[in-house]
Formats: sequence, structure tokens, C-alpha cells
Amino acid sequence: MTIASHHPLNHKLAVIRALLERCYSVVTEEDDRKKEEEHVAKALSKCGYPPWTIDRVKQDIMEKSLKDETKKAKNTRGNHKGMVVVPYVKELSKAFARILKSHGIAIANRPHRTLRSFVVHPKDKVKDGSAAAWRRSTLHQMNQVNSRNGSSMTIAS
Repeated sequence: MTIASHHPLNHKLAVIRALLERCYSVVTEEDDRKKEEEHVAKALSKCGYPPWTIDRVKQDIMEKSLKDETKKAKNTRGNHKGMVVVPYVKELSKAFARILKSHGIAIANRPHRTLRSFVVHPKDKVKDGSAAAWRRSTLHQMNQVNSRNGSSMTIAS
């Protein structure tokens, strides 16, 4: 993709990012990595990419790798053996969470009653099979119209 294309700048920077991340992840030797970076820069300059775009993407990749390293050092997830999702029960959920936490199990509470459970009732009763009765009467009317028009087509229920 040339720099003069009508793509947004972030797409053009993504091309550079993909090439450089491939360079950093695939090439293992430091001198080979430098050669690959030079090759990528040369190829991108032939496509019209200015040097500041390559420098910007390199800086973004370095900042991201530093953030990833600090996240790994922090280890915010902890050493959980697993995770359990349980319904929230007042006064009980906090105590239950403490017990599971002492055994190294993370817990997530979900609401027992949600808006959906208030609104949706999948087992609601249908009055006298009204939907089925409506369908039968509609099909009967359509068949009558077809027979009046001389059509041999009948619609099965």
C-alpha cells in the first residue's frame, strides 16, 4: 500500500506495524533483526512512506512491549485455579467469595433477576391456540382465493 493511497493513516501505520512486529517476533539474531528493519524501511520508502511513520510505529511497539512487561510483573489476575460465576445473594455472596478466594478460586457474581427475566416469559400460555387458529383460517382463505382464480395450487397447513 503506497502512502498516496486513499486509505486512512491508521491503516497505513498498521501496514508498517505488521511488518515490524513480524521482524521483531520472527527474527532471533540481533544483527539479522537490524538488517530486516533496514530492509523494511527501504521497501516502505520506495512506497513513499516518510521516515517519521516508521519511527512512530517503532516507538508505539516499544511502549506497548513495556506496558506488557509491567502487566506481567504485576500479574493482576493472580494465581487462580479457576473461576466460578454464581448468582448474587444478599449477605451470602461476600462470605462465599472469601471462602473460595482462600482456596484460590475467583468468583464473579451475576444478578439473579435481570430485566430480561422480568420481561421475557417463554412459557406464557397462548389463548385457545389463537395463533394456530389464525394460521388455519388464513390458509383456508388463501386456498379459496386460489380455487376461485382457477389455480390448481393449494397451500398445505
